[in-house]
Amino acid sequence: MRYWFPYPLLSLSLLALWLLINQSLSPGHIVLGTMLGIAFAWVMVNLQPDKTRLKTFGRIVILTGHVAVDVVRSNIAVMSVILRTKTRPVNSGFVAIDISLRDENALALLACILTATPGTAWLEFDRQTGVLLIHVLDLQNGQNWIDLIKRRYEAPLKEIFE
Repeated sequence: MRYWFPYPLLSLSLLALWLLINQSLSPGHIVLGTMLGIAFAWVMVNLQPDKTRLKTFGRIVILTGHVAVDVVRSNIAVMSVILRTKTRPVNSGFVAIDISLRDENALALLACILTATPGTAWLEFDRQTGVLLIHVLDLQNGQNWIDLIKRRYEAPLKEIFE
């Protein structure tokens, strides 16, 4: 059975995502979503991702809460930047952060978190030096961003993945 369904949770998640995107439970969408889920699971077999063992599930809940709060906060901050552009110019900039994460899955999750948070974008990560370069829409103090990312994201990700 493992041969035909190498990543069953991925296949089921992709099927659920397909049905949600199409907003339909018709038999055709279920069959097509199932076929796509199995096909993309086979693509994952060919990519051969590293196996990761999650260590602390409690930190996952805390990290999820931090991300949810930060996304809401960032949405409000971006809205205020857009609304006040005529009174004060936007001060966007780049921030270089020394990251000690080495697990590929932790780095990928950090990239997703930073990219999903409005007002920030993951630009580059240098594996040799461990320096992450991000762009911030309204940069007031770069050190605040460094502290925020290291404390709220990097530290929990290290506990979860490494």
